[in-house]
Amino acid sequence: MTININVELPNDVFSALRSNPETFVKEMRLAAAVKWYEVGIVSQSKGSEIAGVSRHEFLEALNRYHVSPFQVTPEELAEELARD
Repeated sequence: MTININVELPNDVFSALRSNPETFVKEMRLAAAVKWYEVGIVSQSKGSEIAGVSRHEFLEALNRYHVSPFQVTPEELAEELARD
């Protein structure tokens, strides 16, 4: 099931971003998914689904936006390793 959402933006937004509406929407979905992943709201799988890209492409986007693909802190990782 797909739900369509309309967002109103000024016409000059697209020229300022050097983008057309279709490209802008694709990038907006990707940016939202990356941010939601970064703050721990969604998984990589759900983020790629929201962005409409493959998981590999989502991982590449995380790199482009300088977001770690790991959702654990160094402290959490150290605690987990210490338990083993």
